[in-house]
Amino acid sequence: MIAGTVGGIFFALGMCMCLLPEWDSFGPGAVMAGAGALLLLVTLLVWSKVNGKSISLPLYSIVSLLMLGAGMSLVIAGSNLVWGITIGVIGIVMLLCLIPMVKGFK
Repeated sequence: MIAGTVGGIFFALGMCMCLLPEWDSFGPGAVMAGAGALLLLVTLLVWSKVNGKSISLPLYSIVSLLMLGAGMSLVIAGSNLVWGITIGVIGIVMLLCLIPMVKGFK
């Protein structure tokens, strides 16, 4: 749990360093975000080994959340509105498909 929290903080702070031009620290931010993502991946692998569960569902949810976040970032930045909306909608649909994957069809 501690490794997941530390990895999440490193990843979030690194992404802030990359995306905020006022901080002017893209290089160190990319390194910190990469280290946080690596720590989160290792934490996920350890969790799946300890609990004996597959990592396919958590990886699917991570990819769908990243797609939603990337779409929102593109829309907020105003750099590519059409691609941002498209990627964001795909991320939302993927997250909605996660509900029957977890709960199952009854």
